[in-house]
Amino acid sequence: MTTPTPVFPTGFRWGVSTSAYQVEGAAGTDGRGPSVWDTFAHQPGRIADGSTGDVACDHYHRYAEDVALMAGLGVDAYRFSVAWPRVQPAGSGPAEPRGLDFYDRLVDALLARNIDPVATLYHWDLPQPLEDAGGWLVRDTAHRFAEYADLVAARLGDRVRLWITLNEPFVHLSFGHGLGTHAPGRQLLFDAVPVAHHQLLGHGLAVAALRARTSSPVAITNNYSPVRILGHTGTDTDTGSGSGSGSGSDADRAAGAAYDALHNRLFTDPVLGLGYPPGLGPAPELVRDGDLATIAAPIDVLGVNYYNPTGVRAPEEGSPLPFELVELDGYPRTAFDWPVVPDGLRELLVGLRDRYGDALPPIEITESGCAYDDEPDADGRVHDPERITYLDGHLRAVRAAVDEGVDVRGYFVWSVLDNWEWAEGFTKRFGLVHVDFDTLARTPKSSYAWYRDVIARSRQDSA
Repeated sequence: MTTPTPVFPTGFRWGVSTSAYQVEGAAGTDGRGPSVWDTFAHQPGRIADGSTGDVACDHYHRYAEDVALMAGLGVDAYRFSVAWPRVQPAGSGPAEPRGLDFYDRLVDALLARNIDPVATLYHWDLPQPLEDAGGWLVRDTAHRFAEYADLVAARLGDRVRLWITLNEPFVHLSFGHGLGTHAPGRQLLFDAVPVAHHQLLGHGLAVAALRARTSSPVAITNNYSPVRILGHTGTDTDTGSGSGSGSGSDADRAAGAAYDALHNRLFTDPVLGLGYPPGLGPAPELVRDGDLATIAAPIDVLGVNYYNPTGVRAPEEGSPLPFELVELDGYPRTAFDWPVVPDGLRELLVGLRDRYGDALPPIEITESGCAYDDEPDADGRVHDPERITYLDGHLRAVRAAVDEGVDVRGYFVWSVLDNWEWAEGFTKRFGLVHVDFDTLARTPKSSYAWYRDVIARSRQDSA
């Protein structure tokens, strides 16, 4: 980088993120029950390297060491998720006190270091007994989620600084229930739409439960991806702000609009009081009186996760989907083979502001990060210049959006630790801190020092 990363306004929240199943380990410890990810990961052929999250980073036992690493970064906040089966092993009934005790210890350790606890209630680890009873395909799961939210807020509501109900419900819908590449492994395609409604209903019911227990702000976190329309020649490209409109054929534009509605609008329009996107809502018999009002309960923050735009064009005849996804060429790639497009984040943020106007609450970037093949050198140091370039570019994109009038109030790097990366197992490293998955030794990477310095400089220059 030739110029320093831009500074941000006073009060901008700097953070890092993880999720329970990806870092905690301690499966079966202190009363924790099985989740859909425990079941899925133990099925042969599901995970790229055959690993599981049984141990992961052992954050459950090493949280104090990890909180010390966060304090060394100087972050304002740690976004973690609460493992539902650790709190309610059966997905219903009274809380398992040992599970809540762990989150008590974690929250107190964070506050002792002046780090805001940001708690996500659901990061995809549904208790297996609820899945056995129908999972998110049945309405009852939404009510069980609200009861679980109440239990957690009753214990932690006086200290958690921001609550997030759901993480990336679109990804959980599409990968977990539509395509079957994530837990619980259902392959329902568009027959999975009830999962969307029940997740959203669970969100709305959880908002009410949280409001009854705490005055802290409440959010939902969605994964967003600006749509780039590509014609079948591969040369007709649109870089719009996610509307699905562009310079391709009418069929390509229709495909872009369909994908945009599914990925970007399905879990945002209803939350902001606009109802379901036309043609994409669940069957009328699933939506009971009062459901849309419950889903549209006001939120204080919209969590935005961004990794890359999505290329879309009209599908081939006979396709079961109304769009075809197309690789975006001409960009650097991460180890996940995702294109690195920092300006897509600015495009997304401005697009959200333009689409929703006054209905849009303040935004926090709750995940932003990249996977690269980082390994220690002969001296034990871990250099990751590609990650530094990535984060620098995305922070510049956020600053550009702020300069265009978008109300963005925080940025959380995914992730503070190398972790267990879902279906990819231990093969993809996103961390600012390298984890040796044999010894569990932590080694801060060069990006850790870079992020620490960016935070310190921004605070100093904005004071």
